[in-house]
Amino acid sequence: MPPTTPYAGKFNSYSSNNNNHPQPHSPYRNGTGPKPAKENVYNSAYSSTENPYDIPQRHSSYRSSSVSSSTTKEHHYNSTYAVSENPYSSPQPHSPRQHSTSCPGRAYRHTSGSSGGSEQSCRNNSITAKGRIYPHGVTASYGEMCYHDNSLVSASLEALIQHLVPTVDYYPDRSYVFTFLLSSRLFLHPYELMTRVCHLCVEQQRSGDALLDKIRFREVAPKLVQLLTEWTETFPYDFRDERMMRCLKDMTHHVARGDEYSWRAMQQMTQRLIKRLSALGQYEEAVAALNTVAMERPASLKSKQASGQRSDVMSVCEDAFILAQQLTHIELDRLSFIGPEEFIQTFAMKDPLENHKGFFRKRKTSNLEAYINWFNRLSYLVATEICMPVKKKHRARIIEFFIDVAQECFNIGNFNSLMAIITGMNMSPVSRLKKTWSKVNTDKFEILEHQMDPSSNFSNYRTALRGATQRSETAHSSQEKIVIPFFSLLIKDIYFLNEGCASRLANGHINFEKLWELAKQVSEFLVWRQVICPFDRDRRVLQYLVTTPVFSEDELHLASYESEGPENNMEKDSRRSLRSSLLHRENRS
Repeated sequence: MPPTTPYAGKFNSYSSNNNNHPQPHSPYRNGTGPKPAKENVYNSAYSSTENPYDIPQRHSSYRSSSVSSSTTKEHHYNSTYAVSENPYSSPQPHSPRQHSTSCPGRAYRHTSGSSGGSEQSCRNNSITAKGRIYPHGVTASYGEMCYHDNSLVSASLEALIQHLVPTVDYYPDRSYVFTFLLSSRLFLHPYELMTRVCHLCVEQQRSGDALLDKIRFREVAPKLVQLLTEWTETFPYDFRDERMMRCLKDMTHHVARGDEYSWRAMQQMTQRLIKRLSALGQYEEAVAALNTVAMERPASLKSKQASGQRSDVMSVCEDAFILAQQLTHIELDRLSFIGPEEFIQTFAMKDPLENHKGFFRKRKTSNLEAYINWFNRLSYLVATEICMPVKKKHRARIIEFFIDVAQECFNIGNFNSLMAIITGMNMSPVSRLKKTWSKVNTDKFEILEHQMDPSSNFSNYRTALRGATQRSETAHSSQEKIVIPFFSLLIKDIYFLNEGCASRLANGHINFEKLWELAKQVSEFLVWRQVICPFDRDRRVLQYLVTTPVFSEDELHLASYESEGPENNMEKDSRRSLRSSLLHRENRS
């Protein structure tokens, strides 16, 4: 098999021929999910006051397939609440292009509520499907839902909400549940959606006979609990909204009146949710504390000799592989706290149809932003470590060390740290150190740069990512499961997918094909983030990486000029200006 990248065979690479290499696995493509991950119990390398990582484990518990109406109540809770690793573990078709929400005939259900009327559904042949055969498949409409080749492609918002509501003999396909819960926030507030779903679920059981209503609700209660469980465990951050918690509490009281088993399940679900939100709060507080420590300014730049007394990365860790392992710990820890909805929240405010912007101002994408800030910090840390040493040979040794670390990150599958290191080494204060670079063997660095080359939409990187994903699917060890994508590119892909496709069609329907694609991208990320880092933690190294102060851009430039003097008048002017500016800031502080 001819290699597609020049590093083939050198770094345990993932490269392969694009034509022969299978596409990365998505939970949508089949019903088999990865093996359940073990609960991550941190080994108390250091306290939560020192770092954000000694916190009760992330949620990775997605629920199993929908409950069969023929099972007993006890069996409902043995199967419904069993933990699996992603929301697509049931043997159902999950491909966005081939997806069927169980049966298209189930797609359209209208309930007139308590005012009388009857439930209308294709299941009882009250709706006639309208179908047309096209050269590339069959398009059919069921009420306000449109299918193409048995895959839902568009529907009205009301029909999509109704399709999410379980009944005694119906539970929505789990990939549909994830997809709609993820992207519905483009059109309405999660609180509105939850209120309407719970209301419909209760109202459609009303018959006018109180005893019959109680019996009917007891039958549907386990499925309502299952839906709420999938919601709370896949999108727990929605419940930081007090109104969501109130609605959940109201439904718990309602369920308690009809079914003891469902009430107990609701209690357990609420306890898990509170534990998850508590862990999130601790994590965010710890990250904020770390950032405060990291914001302290480095040693004065007035004297480069003073920096010689400062510890550098190689005095803390001389082994490139160990440093790459510790970087992987930080990456996976921070990834685990990013909610899937945060990808949608990043552009939800820009949607002109959104009428609840106050919610999105309140509901920050803080964990996603913190992860991006970590990437930037690592880049500046690399540049700072290179520019700080007084001696040229020491700077060259630091550069070679980080090249080795980047190579180990590549071998592990940690592409985000790899790109952060390359970015730091390509910053202008570092790249201008020509005398230093002349002492460095750059062969490995050039190979790694080629691997992350942005040309052709990062085609080389995408090839390696596919290889890492395939390796993860067939992994025989925990280390082989690790896939940490270049995160900024993942966000960019999702952003352009959203911007490039209309959310609504000309007839006012929701473009559900777009929602499938968004969910496919995010679901793959959910599989990656669930991996438990198999490497031992090194408290000292972790502490250094997350708390050591780094230079600002101006400070980096000045440190670079002090390492290797200006080469032209423009650089001389720049150094003079930087000195004056930084001195002024120091005097003010």
